[in-house]
Amino acid sequence: MAHGMDPHRLLVFREIAHAGSIAGAARALGWTQPAVSQHLRLLERRAGTALVLRRPRGVQLTEAGRILLDHAEAVATRLSAAADDLDALTHLREGTVRLAAFPSASATIVPAAMSLLGERHPGVDVRLREAEPPEAVGLLAAGEADLAVTFAHGGREPQEPPGREEHPGLVRTPVGEDPVLLVLPRSHPQAGPADRPVDLRSLAAERWIAGCERCTASLRQACRNAGFVPDVRHGTDDYVVTQALIARGLGIGLLPRLALDAFTAPGVAVRTVPGLPPRTLFLVHPREADRIPAVRAAVQALRDTLVSAPDAS
Repeated sequence: MAHGMDPHRLLVFREIAHAGSIAGAARALGWTQPAVSQHLRLLERRAGTALVLRRPRGVQLTEAGRILLDHAEAVATRLSAAADDLDALTHLREGTVRLAAFPSASATIVPAAMSLLGERHPGVDVRLREAEPPEAVGLLAAGEADLAVTFAHGGREPQEPPGREEHPGLVRTPVGEDPVLLVLPRSHPQAGPADRPVDLRSLAAERWIAGCERCTASLRQACRNAGFVPDVRHGTDDYVVTQALIARGLGIGLLPRLALDAFTAPGVAVRTVPGLPPRTLFLVHPREADRIPAVRAAVQALRDTLVSAPDAS
């Protein structure tokens, strides 16, 4: 009979036990006595036995009532703890944000944003996972991340992982631009004055070092637009390795400003190329995630960091 017992009625019963009378419980709850009596009757019917004995000056708990009161106290304690936990999350005294970000953002924007978030809300815990844009989007779609920092070349939105269809439940917000720059050995003839831009067409005979799949596609497109097909000799998505190869005169490459902010090798020169489109930076999250206080606070911290970052707006 006790299966499926209503926890709400347990709490009403707890008030009766604490007050020692139905009238006292009614006053504590702000209810009428008949309403309290009805809840007690329904609870006793579900329990299959009397829970209180009515006395002239109140009620006395039966043995079943005393046993049930212990459980009612446990329910009240857990509900109170749940309310406290939710209140802490709502008011950002605690909370966890699972953040995915591509490598150069993980080395620049993200640490600054995490630090800012920590200053504003010390109880919020950010768990960073480094992932390229397609993988980051896949983590969001699988429910394994709450927020992602991604990029796309030429203003295109970050693509879904191979084999996945578009996820309409994800919100993508462009939040800035990351200029793409030419990186040369310091001994290169085109590594002249830092303020002198380099025409991409003058580099048609060079050996090139390409990056990730998306970056390689962007490099090839930029070279096609300049009228030539690049001679790609090496491929690495590690911007430190790319610069080490360039510094040794083994090729030239295109790298985004964030990668160079994270690390610039002493043996390279960085120059601008007119007409080279920047990467667009995106914040991506499930549609309802911005209603979660910790995620909303993390988004704001990332936005504020991007606004203050040079060359990223």
